[in-house]
Amino acid sequence: MSGGFDLAPWELRWSGLAVDQLHRTESVFALSNGHVGLRGSLDEGEPVGLPGTYLNGFYEEHALPYAEAGYGYPEAGQTVVNVTDGKIIRLLVEDEPLDMRYGQALEHHRTLDFRTGVLTRQTLWESPTGRRVRVRTQRLVSFTQRAVAAIRYEVEPVAGDSAGPEKTQLVVQSDLLANEPIESRTRDPRVALALKSPLAGESHHCSGLRAVLVHQTKESGLRMAAGMDHEVEDVPGLRTEVSAEDDLARLTVAADIPVGGVLRLTKYLGYGWSSTRSGPALRAQVEAALAGALQTGWEGLLAEQRAFLDDFWEAADVEIDGDDELQQAVRLGLFHVLQAGARGESRGIPGKGLTGPGYDGHAFWDTETFVLPVLTYTMPKAARDALRWRHSTLSLAQERAEVLGKRGAAFPWRSINGKECSAYWPAGTAAFHVSADIADAVARYYAATLDTEFDQAAGTELLVETARLWRSLGHHDPHDGFRIDGITGPDEYSAVVDNNIYTNLMAQKNLREAIAACERNPKVATRLDVTEDELAEWARAADRMRLPFDELLGVHEQAEGFTAHEEWDFEGTEAEKYPLLLHYPYFELYRRQVVKQADLVLALHLRGDAFTLEQKAADFAYYEARTVRDSSLSAGTQSVVAAECGHMDLAYAYLAEAALTDLNDLHHNVANGLHMASLAGAWQAIVAGLGGMRDHGGTLTFAPRLPDALDRVAFRMSYRDSRIQVEVTADQATYRLTSGDPVRTRHHGDDIVIDGEVTLPIPAPPVFPTPSAPPGREPRRRTKAGSSTQEP
Repeated sequence: MSGGFDLAPWELRWSGLAVDQLHRTESVFALSNGHVGLRGSLDEGEPVGLPGTYLNGFYEEHALPYAEAGYGYPEAGQTVVNVTDGKIIRLLVEDEPLDMRYGQALEHHRTLDFRTGVLTRQTLWESPTGRRVRVRTQRLVSFTQRAVAAIRYEVEPVAGDSAGPEKTQLVVQSDLLANEPIESRTRDPRVALALKSPLAGESHHCSGLRAVLVHQTKESGLRMAAGMDHEVEDVPGLRTEVSAEDDLARLTVAADIPVGGVLRLTKYLGYGWSSTRSGPALRAQVEAALAGALQTGWEGLLAEQRAFLDDFWEAADVEIDGDDELQQAVRLGLFHVLQAGARGESRGIPGKGLTGPGYDGHAFWDTETFVLPVLTYTMPKAARDALRWRHSTLSLAQERAEVLGKRGAAFPWRSINGKECSAYWPAGTAAFHVSADIADAVARYYAATLDTEFDQAAGTELLVETARLWRSLGHHDPHDGFRIDGITGPDEYSAVVDNNIYTNLMAQKNLREAIAACERNPKVATRLDVTEDELAEWARAADRMRLPFDELLGVHEQAEGFTAHEEWDFEGTEAEKYPLLLHYPYFELYRRQVVKQADLVLALHLRGDAFTLEQKAADFAYYEARTVRDSSLSAGTQSVVAAECGHMDLAYAYLAEAALTDLNDLHHNVANGLHMASLAGAWQAIVAGLGGMRDHGGTLTFAPRLPDALDRVAFRMSYRDSRIQVEVTADQATYRLTSGDPVRTRHHGDDIVIDGEVTLPIPAPPVFPTPSAPPGREPRRRTKAGSSTQEP
């Protein structure tokens, strides 16, 4: 059977079975709560594109590859581990295993409901010998009970075309499977070896309908426990049997079920891990989680899940009139961003969330720059928890700075446990902007919540230690001001450059936010040994920050000398040569005017207070012509700045690209998981782009406009314990207070107070020449109906 995604505003449904597309559906249908993640593989475990069950922060170590080692190079890599799989429930019908590759799937569809958080599956299957059964399953990962997932599995014999026996023998096998065989997708033999049976069995236990397996990784020494318990609805002649060994626990359920009867099983899963706790302690933790899940029961878990999501959508929903495909994609993206961060708590948010092993499960600066703005304004507690994770790794960042001969904290470019694990230092070690990105997220969170407890306990220290890094990393030049040389900005096609504007402007904000935090928290400043002289040094560095500008071209330079580099031959670059990093040496990329992803353009968004509108338009046009979007991080940002410069159709095209990156597998790697930053970038393209939302200086403002193709956009957000809705049509914007105290803000520069409802006209957009992308790299334009067309 062929398959494809059906269009619906509040769900994603795949009708039919396409085995060659399982890698896509497994990622898109993944369920997570930020602590445990289950890829959306079929219940039977096979066929499968890439099996995956992940615990946030649980990894294996391996040696990093260096042809020639150097001082300060990270020594160990970290890779997320596919842990014990509890999703597997196999079915045998009269001794024939249900396998979607055999017999006939007369009906089959799977649906992810964004409002209930439940993945459902319905299949009418006919065995090779003509037996028919209807299988209905529901799967959830609980937002309210952090360690718990649950599956409801129902089998109903169905009469076939010819008369058959009165009853059908059904056997269900519910498994916990560790060290699941996985075909390695890495070219690095060190990683492949580390992930080959990474879990060493410590203990196994089973009794009644419950089983628990405890394992430990061989190199990183992390310990985990996975448990399952069950409720089986009693039917005549029901037989159950449970067994366990090191890597496999199994409950077997057998019964003879008549046509129209149902064999119903509910499976509860519990997961936990630790770097310090013993195996018995983890077993006890998991058994307690199972006991809590059983106490709540299946219907109770469903009710808790729905209530949690009702509250989330009340604070975060986005409505789009005029493009049904985009509506579905944006809600899917918001749902997955929520899943990535809702219960991460003491852990980071990986670049792929817990939807797949892409990027080895590492967290990047993507989290703070793209994902946390969404959570800050929709689920601020999750943003706070992600920042607390960064604070928990502060000592490692300080050690890293010391190794590099610097003060303060140098946070890693990519990591799971807080240690740098990038083996490519020009893009890793030299990407110091990560520390300023974290500071930016800290400042944004505080301004949006006024969370004084976090500010005093973690936020101020993060700002101070990152400010110290910039003061020690840069230097004063008598003629050029404060310079930050030899670093790498967001654009990975430019490395080890001087005075990258994005980095310098974010460092400038970092320094000023650190000063402000010390002034409002003098006791914390004293504890951190911040002196008046140090505050004065930060202020002087911020005031003298070097921002290169090409007077001849009338544009800012992405980094010093960038506009003097040779132009890339876009006309002569064939479409199949993208992404460029897979077909050209970095040496050629580094010395040309070619941009992988928004860099200076990202500064136009996040530090838009440092540019005039005319400068933004000129800079955007110049870099638009040189940006190839070989990174999924780019489209959302380009959409935001395009909208501010009045290029609404272009903003719409980039919004759709960001939102549909994974649904349409635009980068051909969705098999390894979803792109959390791109999904979050779609939200930013709506709220900061079409909604014109800015939070410069801690002040919330709006300047909304719509492209002609959309009839209406409405979005909800939280701000300082209040919730508001912004509704935008072609000629007016309506601001509504949905709960909390009145909110003071601005609409296209005019002060307003959102107290009840206020409707205001939208002024005409600014008029600037329409910019052009590099030939062959234009975004797919959106039509009124919402379909995509590739520009010539």
